[in-house]
Amino acid sequence: MGEAVASELRGMPVILPDGRFLGTVHDMVVDSDEWTCTHLFVTNPPAELVEGRIHVAIPWRWIRAVEDVVLLRWFPPTPIPREPVNP
Repeated sequence: MGEAVASELRGMPVILPDGRFLGTVHDMVVDSDEWTCTHLFVTNPPAELVEGRIHVAIPWRWIRAVEDVVLLRWFPPTPIPREPVNP
């Protein structure tokens, strides 16, 4: 995966490993000590993937490739609940 400028990532579609559309990149979280991207902030996911369509932060280690789209290598089982379930 080559280096990408932050402005090039904004607005890119994010695709799950099974080909479903997750949302679009809104912003990224950068570690200011290392100057590396740690997460992508994805907006407007479909309700069938994320309850309440809340925005999600995707860890960089889940990303397989960045080309015309951001392709994920992994994503948790869906739908992701709005509130975490405490056992």
